[in-house]
Amino acid sequence: MLKIIIELFVFYFIYKLIFEFIIPVYNATKQMKRKMNEFQDQMNHNNQFETHQTNKNTQQEPKKDSSDYIEYEEIK
Repeated sequence: MLKIIIELFVFYFIYKLIFEFIIPVYNATKQMKRKMNEFQDQMNHNNQFETHQTNKNTQQEPKKDSSDYIEYEEIK
């Protein structure tokens, strides 16, 4: 009788350990990895977009001619 009670207690403890600790930790770890991958993908996409915009802006800058500058005198 005592042996059956001890076995039930051990099975109950193993059940609680698996379903209240191991599975939630596994799910949290999986979710964290997924979120980190999404964040890294987003950052890579943003870096590619910024690099593309920077290259586009440097190529499209008009060269300033000195004849476009108009001198002025400050009036006091």
